[in-house]
Order: sequence, then C-alpha cells, then structure tokens
Amino acid sequence: MTENKQQIKLQAPVPDEHAGNRLDQIVAKMFPDYSRSRLQGWIKSGALRVDGKQQRPRDPVGAGAMVTIDAELEPAEQWIAEPVPLEIVYEDEDLLVVNKAAGTVVHPAAGHRGGTLLNGLLEHCAELENLPRAGIVHRLDKDTTGLMVVAKSLTAHTKLVQQLQARTVKREYEAVVKGVLTGGGTVDAPLERHPVNRKKRAVVESGKEAITHYRVEKRYRCHTHVQVQLETGRTHQIRVHMAHIGHGLVGDQLYGGRLQIPAASSSELIAALQSFKRQALHARRLTLQSPGSAEMLSWEAPLPADMQALLTALAADQAALAS
Repeated sequence: MTENKQQIKLQAPVPDEHAGNRLDQIVAKMFPDYSRSRLQGWIKSGALRVDGKQQRPRDPVGAGAMVTIDAELEPAEQWIAEPVPLEIVYEDEDLLVVNKAAGTVVHPAAGHRGGTLLNGLLEHCAELENLPRAGIVHRLDKDTTGLMVVAKSLTAHTKLVQQLQARTVKREYEAVVKGVLTGGGTVDAPLERHPVNRKKRAVVESGKEAITHYRVEKRYRCHTHVQVQLETGRTHQIRVHMAHIGHGLVGDQLYGGRLQIPAASSSELIAALQSFKRQALHARRLTLQSPGSAEMLSWEAPLPADMQALLTALAADQAALAS
C-alpha cells in the first residue's frame, strides 16, 4: 500500500518539578499524547534525545535539559486496504464512528485476513496504517452490531485509550435474552479464557474484573428485552455474564445453549427464533469526550432490522396469547 508516514517533531525543556527523575518517566509527563511504549521506543532508537544526545530510559535528567523528538511513524503492520462497505455515523479530524454490521470481523486474524472492518478503514483513510490496530481502540464481536469509535491520529488514539482505561467512555447495548427477568441488576464476575475451550471466556475467580449493568426494557412471555451498560470491556463480557445468571442471549451459538421454543408459540415466532443465528446484541449508544475539543459527544444507532423483527415477533406472540 502507499506509504503515508507522519513526521513528529517536538521540543520542550524539562520542567523543574520533574528534575532528577528517569527520562522515560519525565517524557511520559511532558508528552502525555503519546503512549509510554511509543516514547520508550523513541528513546531507544535515538528519535528522542536530551540536549542532542541519546540517553537510556533509566537515565536521570536535570531541569532545563532540552528534550527533542524527531520521529517518523512507521506503518504498524502490513495490512491491505480493501473496499469494505462502511456505515460512517460521524467523522472529524480526530476520530470516526462506524455502525458495524453483523458478520463483519473487526481485525484481520487467522481465517480472516481480508474483508475486515480494519481493511475497509484503511481504504477510507490510508493514514490509519501508522496507528496501532489502524486506530481501532475497542472491538465488537463478529456478529454483534452497532457503534465503534476509531482514532485518526496518534494523539487521539492515546486519549481514547486513556478514556477507556478510566472507564469514562459510556457504552450502552440492547440485547434479547432467554427467560423473564424480574428486574435489573449488576453482574460483577471476573472473566478469563475458558480453561478447556480456548474460543470461549468464562467466569473465573482469578480472572480480570468485569462489571455489567442491565435493566429491563420489556418482558415477553419467555424472553426479555434488556438494556446493558458496560463498566469494563472484557472479551464476550455481556454474552458470558448474561449466560452466567441463566439468561443467555437469543441466537448465541457459543454461550446461549440449545434453541428453546416456548410452548404454544406462533409459527411466526418459531420461524423468527429458528432463523436468528447470531447473538441478539447491538451496541446502541456511545458517549465519550472528543480528543480534540474535549466536548462530550454521543451517538446512537437504531436496532438492526433482524433484531427489530425478532422483537416484533415476540410482541405479536404475547399479544395473541393475551387476547
């Protein structure tokens, strides 16, 4: 692909309050728009110098010493740009927000080297090749639909990752689960890779903290439409947590268990449940602080047609039995 290398040229003196600290610690405070690992790399390569000299990350640096960065951003990996359809909800100079379709893989991996969201993003904006994961700061599963944010610059990427780590990015989902929930609640259960099936995640006491909040949107005869908010963002978090409390997502082939058809279901509902082959999960709303203006931004994506049709069938089934 064409090269779109970005030049980074920065210069600043070491402030008095940081004098005597390690170089890597100092520059992390001086240049917070760049990750610690990136700054470490620049120190080791000589792209970051102190008073014109290359130093080691652990070297102490005194007040007033001039730190200069003269770096060239290299492509993170050799990805290929492809014309993959994208539904772009919003775009400015710092970020873009996409509404991901069901069946779209986010990032190239074994078995999916092309046709991914990342390939399409590079076709849309070639400069993304210089960013970690082409600016993608969080993922959605292949068959989950909805909103994702993508950084368009290294500065924006760092700030968005910091927001995710600080849990200030608000991510709200809609899901259809099996069974009738009596009310909302919170699942606070640590997650780790499944000890046997490596494709799955599981609740494991020694796993990473994972917190999911949910509330009931509408109850049906044998299902519940819920709104879910993530406090943490672990792989498969909503799917594992809802299955953990006995309410797996409709259509979830990995965690949802076998297909269950409620007794006395209409032919329409039976067809709707049998044909729903993905987890009924949609990332509906995304709220975050703009990396450029610091303004709070929020976007919403309506339910996709297949989930709307599922809810319509559930409502019709309930109404028919109530009449």
